[in-house]
Amino acid sequence: MAGSRVEIFPDALHLPGFLSLAEQCALSARCLAIGTGFPGWYVPTVRGGGKMRVQMICLGRHWNARTYGYEATRRDHDGQPAPVLPADLSALGSRMAVAAGMQMSPDVCILNYYGADGKMGLHQDKDERPETLAAGVPIVSVSIGYTARFIVGGLKRRDPTTAVSLVSGDGFVLGGTSRLRYHGVAALVPGTGPSELRLNGRLNLTFREGAT
Repeated sequence: MAGSRVEIFPDALHLPGFLSLAEQCALSARCLAIGTGFPGWYVPTVRGGGKMRVQMICLGRHWNARTYGYEATRRDHDGQPAPVLPADLSALGSRMAVAAGMQMSPDVCILNYYGADGKMGLHQDKDERPETLAAGVPIVSVSIGYTARFIVGGLKRRDPTTAVSLVSGDGFVLGGTSRLRYHGVAALVPGTGPSELRLNGRLNLTFREGAT
């Protein structure tokens, strides 16, 4: 339900139904236009040579999957400059943070497209500036398309995890004491999501501050 929030852990908040169907449709079209435009989607290669199971484009600053740092260009892929983060998308990230009772001014958005078999292993988002992490400035994300089985753990990789179903239009916020919790996407539920989206998969926008 729009306007509601569910505490999964302290400072780890699920925002069910954050976006209306009309907002989801508009955001989906916007993201697909970005991803299929220039410089477009790419599949990151991580340390060790493995390929991630998502297509990605970074807005504002590029996140280098080999160095785990932010850069002005896609140095680990094609050397193209990172596209700018549009002001309205940055404002969406800020609005989601406020809905969770937090504050942020995003300077980067990592836009991921998951195919039906897409997933992402448990990880921490800890590549932002030390002072940003220490202050617990949140990361916020919004899901569009297929329902995701989102996993949230503790501050250590082997801590117990909790599964949350993120349906199309849901938001999720990790800040404060939960800023460095491990999290990931275990699987998608194919065929879910509003038919109006005509989206075969899932789009996820993750907003961050402290990437510059």
